Amino acid sequence: MAMTVETAAALPMSNHTRERVTVAKLTLENFYSTLLTQHEEREMRQKKLEKAMDEEGLPDEEKVMRRSQHARKETEFLRLKRTRLGLDDFESLKVIGRGAFGEVRLVQKKDTGHIYAMKILRKADMLEKEQVEYLSAPQFSRMSRHPVRAAAVAPMLLYCKCLTWTLPTASLQVAHIRAERDILVEADGAWVVKMFYSFQDKRNLYLIMEFLPGGDMMTLLMKKDTLSEEATQFYIAETVLAIDSIHQLGFIHRDIKPDNLLLDSRGHVKLSDFGLCTGLKKAHRTEFYRNLTHNPPSDFSFQNMNSKRKAETWKKNRRQLAYSTVGTPDYIAPEVFMQTGYNKLCDWWSLGVIMYEMLIGYPPFCSETPQETYRKVMNWKETLVFPPEVPISERAKDLILKYCTDAENRVGAVSVDEIKNHQFFESVDWEHIRERPAAISIEIKSIDDTSNFDDFPESDILQPANATEPDFKSKDWVFLNYTYKRFEGLTQRGTIPTYMKAGKA
Repeated sequence: MAMTVETAAALPMSNHTRERVTVAKLTLENFYSTLLTQHEEREMRQKKLEKAMDEEGLPDEEKVMRRSQHARKETEFLRLKRTRLGLDDFESLKVIGRGAFGEVRLVQKKDTGHIYAMKILRKADMLEKEQVEYLSAPQFSRMSRHPVRAAAVAPMLLYCKCLTWTLPTASLQVAHIRAERDILVEADGAWVVKMFYSFQDKRNLYLIMEFLPGGDMMTLLMKKDTLSEEATQFYIAETVLAIDSIHQLGFIHRDIKPDNLLLDSRGHVKLSDFGLCTGLKKAHRTEFYRNLTHNPPSDFSFQNMNSKRKAETWKKNRRQLAYSTVGTPDYIAPEVFMQTGYNKLCDWWSLGVIMYEMLIGYPPFCSETPQETYRKVMNWKETLVFPPEVPISERAKDLILKYCTDAENRVGAVSVDEIKNHQFFESVDWEHIRERPAAISIEIKSIDDTSNFDDFPESDILQPANATEPDFKSKDWVFLNYTYKRFEGLTQRGTIPTYMKAGKA
């Protein structure tokens, strides 16, 4: 008698067999989904070319030549996509950033000489045993087709509802790492750091991104202590546009802080780190503060340090907190810690905290410990105060208070225009702000100038290929469809200017 689908489904099946079935299913789905996506992208690029030529009013002969050039680029891009990219294609120049879950290196692509920032993430940390969540196969199947829009907006919903049978080893780390990769793929504007390639090996995941030699806002603030209101207006306005650009794509950043505001060679802001730390650091996990959550405001007291001592304490601890596994909750909105849910407005709270830090010299809730900071954030109505010895304008104070308030009353709840129309931004030319000179000029000697970054010792994260590799083969299915190559990486749009190639002054 022939076996029906229902009969086959009812047969007992081991977890190992189920996992192999899931891997096969996801592999096929990803293969055909990728083919469709590539076809759509080619059509979109062709339409974009035709539109640009029509707008320029080119003669037919010129159009034919442009189409021929474009066709050659498409052919070369297909050839590039079939080429397996790996560590051997890049020369590591210097470590420019390090965190608890990986590091960032300045690298040079051997065949082109182009300079990039390579973000390296250890798979072992993504599959940490003590933080394993259970994920159903149907859920992961949906996630792998468009993994991050849901994961970035509501990761707990995606990962903690087990609808049918479940498979272990897929954790929240995977959701956030896929968020990092997919947001960088989808975001193609001026306000987000551009990713050109992503790939993996047995040990690590790799994101190859544009190198922004201006460093980050954290380093700038540590050098300057405070910024003028004019400079603050410029950087906060650019960050408003950067945050709004990802909100328009349907994403929530959740980790807006000075460390994640990078500066390009002209000193303009670009947003980075979509998922590298969010949800991974203890500072983002409510259980880290579970013993403190029931303290009502009336029971709360805190050390009333003067502004000078606060600034000294903050500066002393700031960099250590940036690189620790604990992190700091200074910039996290109170609703993110609560289990009642949150939305994109949490990013505007974080921007208000950054604005306060720019003008005052330290964030409003800074303390000796992350736990104490958390208590101040949760009791912000009592702890958000402005020191009289550091005067700022009333319009600046008003905007900060509109950012750092209850979510339902927060500025930006209606639209981003609500923020743009605030009197603090009265003189801002929103349409052309990126074309104007930056508030603080960045001095860059060459494209591989790392003077705006800290020095880090070398590590063994990039072990040679013949080194002993951990056995992640049974778990690698959670990283399916991670590899990516950007078309613009071939056509050079958005890459470094010719005069700033490596080796040039």
